[in-house]
Amino acid sequence: MLPCLPMSVAEPAPAPLSSPPLAPPPQPLTFAVVGAGAVAFLCLGVLQAIYGPAFPAFEERFGVVTARVGLIASAHFIGSAAAPPLAGLLLARLGVGRVVGGAFTLLAAGALLVAAAPTWPLALLGALLGGLGLGGVSGALNAAYAGVGTRAINFVNALFGVGSMLAPLLLALTARQAGSPGGGLPLAFVTIAVLAGLSLLAARLWGLPRLLQDTGTESSQARRSTLALFAGLLLLYVGVEVGSGAWAANYLGAVGHASPALVVSAYWGGLTVSRVLTSLFASHVAPGRLVLGAALLAAVGSALTALPALAPFAYVLVGVACGPIFPTTLAWAARRIPARLVASLLVSGSVGGVLMPWLLGLGFTGAGSWAVPALLTGAAALLAVLVALTLRRVGPGLEG
Repeated sequence: MLPCLPMSVAEPAPAPLSSPPLAPPPQPLTFAVVGAGAVAFLCLGVLQAIYGPAFPAFEERFGVVTARVGLIASAHFIGSAAAPPLAGLLLARLGVGRVVGGAFTLLAAGALLVAAAPTWPLALLGALLGGLGLGGVSGALNAAYAGVGTRAINFVNALFGVGSMLAPLLLALTARQAGSPGGGLPLAFVTIAVLAGLSLLAARLWGLPRLLQDTGTESSQARRSTLALFAGLLLLYVGVEVGSGAWAANYLGAVGHASPALVVSAYWGGLTVSRVLTSLFASHVAPGRLVLGAALLAAVGSALTALPALAPFAYVLVGVACGPIFPTTLAWAARRIPARLVASLLVSGSVGGVLMPWLLGLGFTGAGSWAVPALLTGAAALLAVLVALTLRRVGPGLEG
């Protein structure tokens, strides 16, 4: 039996699309609304970001060569990409609390298996299980918080960014404690399992939002069209976000900047800070209009990265612009498609996160460094066009 977590009451379902509903008053960001989600997304951020910085530690602990160590990140991402559609299907049957409880149990089991694994194949299995758990929690909670509104989902996703920034620090601290990077791995992954347990405890104490009820006012054909627009939007967005973060250092190094790593850190910091600011000040902006403005700003910032003198500042601008797009898009989509399909949208984002870095790598090696800003600017411009089309098709959505 999966753990059953209590759920607090979220916003009522919107009125039928034929007569647009009035926006409810903004919901205060109290612990009752976002407490459990904040702890949960902090845990998810740590696990998501830990594998890349831990590659040297895995090489030392398991004796794997550099060419094979990336398999553990691949196993994690395969699991995290496969889980959201399954979570979406289970949400209607089990509810948010049970899906999150079961997924966090799986995440903790995977982290503990990585910590205790005596062999490389078992470590890969642990990464796969942990990825499945992360994808399940992310799918369920993003679907639930999307129904609460723009401010709440931006806040909890900001904590994901904080967790991502803490992951390298966790590795450094555990390595120092153990006396070597490989020796610190068990403690690092046990810490993640403990965070998963604390997330379950927080959910019991503060509850989780319920899913919005499906109004069923659109025809199946119209719903498929709406789903396709949001899926394409997230595919392009995650491609821009991940592509910018993954290739900024290579591009900046190629054009002569001395501290590309600092710029990359500022890029992710800008993304996180902008989500916090959105959660505080976006209560009177419709989601569709906010996403369009952010996409246009991302396109401008991406274009400015082509100018070497402005590139470091432009990457920070891109990070600030990208911050609210993903969570706000989910809040926008939650008013137009069933919650279980909101969870499945995360898969299209994963596809974008795989395709764009690969395309940028081909461009960088085949055409030179200029291909990075060119491809990212094209993708960001196409994103803005698709957001405008989506805005025209489904409307701006509810404020708050």
